[in-house]
Amino acid sequence: MELLFVCIFLITNIITPHIHARYAEFEAPVDIADGEILAGNLPRKQLRLVQAWIELHRDELTANWELAINGEEPYKIKPL
Repeated sequence: MELLFVCIFLITNIITPHIHARYAEFEAPVDIADGEILAGNLPRKQLRLVQAWIELHRDELTANWELAINGEEPYKIKPL
């Protein structure tokens, strides 16, 4: 079984707050505000899991984004 991996990377040319989701050979930055893929792709089932997780943790993700862009360590967020 493949794992779905989600993290914040700041070494990117995407300015909008987002996370990076990886599953098998797929990778996509996903917007924190609306859960839409910004580039790349993910299988539909994994995208829906990522979107549900974003919905549950949007405030924490937004706070972590602010910490990360200010050079601070983001907090771990509970997985699905």
